[in-house]
Order: sequence, then C-alpha cells, then structure tokens
Amino acid sequence: MTTRSDIEQLLARTSLGDRAAFSDLYDATSAKLFGICLRVLKNRSEAEDALQDAYVRIWQKSASYAANGYSPMTWLITVTRNLAIDRLRARKDGPADTGGLDNLTDSGPTPEAAAVAASERRQLGVCLDELDDGRAEAVKGAYLDGYSYKELAAHHGVPLNTMRTWLRRSLQKLKECLSR
Repeated sequence: MTTRSDIEQLLARTSLGDRAAFSDLYDATSAKLFGICLRVLKNRSEAEDALQDAYVRIWQKSASYAANGYSPMTWLITVTRNLAIDRLRARKDGPADTGGLDNLTDSGPTPEAAAVAASERRQLGVCLDELDDGRAEAVKGAYLDGYSYKELAAHHGVPLNTMRTWLRRSLQKLKECLSR
C-alpha cells in the first residue's frame, strides 16, 4: 500500500522529470483516478482518454503541488475530476455517444476491492444523510455529476455565494464524519 508520504515523494521526483517515479505514481494511483473518470463520464473509452489527459497534466504540473498539509491524492483527484468534468461539459454540446463496444469485457474490481468500495460507499451514504436538506444533493451534483456552482445555485434557488458556502461547509462536515 502506498502511503501519503510515498505519493508526495513520487510527485516531487516527477516534478524533476523522473520517469520511473512517474511510472510508480501511475501504478499507485491510476485505479482510483480511473474510477473517478468513469464515475463522471459513464463511458469507459472516454474515461480512459480523460485519465491519459490527467496524467499528462500531472506530469506537466507536478511542480505546482507543494506538500502543504493537504493530501497529495486530493490534488491528483482534483486535477483528474476537473478534466473529466470539462470533457462532460464539452460532450453536452456535442452528439450523444452510444458507448460502442466498451462493455464487452469485464474489467470490474476484484471481490476484495468491491467489498472495500461497498463499505466506503455505505460510510459515505451515512455521512451524506447527516447533511442538511438539499446539501447532499448539491454535493453529489457538484462533485459526482459535474454541475457547476452556478447551475446548482439556479436549481436550488439560492445565490451563487450561498451555494459555494453550502458546498464548502458540507465538505467539511463530510470530512469530519468520514474521519470518525
């Protein structure tokens, strides 16, 4: 299992152009980041392309990550999620993708990974249920479905800054709940 400090070291070495460190970083984080792309885009082929774009961006911008107390995985996830959301928004303007032959092979998680993911989903569900009315829906919309803050504010009938406050406070509550 790769620790936080391992990932920080890999990012630091990657920022210096160390290809072996970048390869190790990919091996340690690609499964999780691919899952994020797949969750946002709901299309395996497009998620693979988004993941490739994310690692290109990580290679180029690894020097901008500084060990500042925040998790290196948070930085990697943010880079990846933002690229996936950009693709999703670009897709909304284009023709619908039928997915082609993407679903012919079973590349799902192992039974152990599925059990861990199910446990994490249950815990996240419990924590989302603890949020105030409408906040859980806003968090899911922003961070899983790719809606902009502006779109969510309009949907919930609140000012944009109120939506930002809702999301920031909701994420703080989720972090506290998940760390229990």
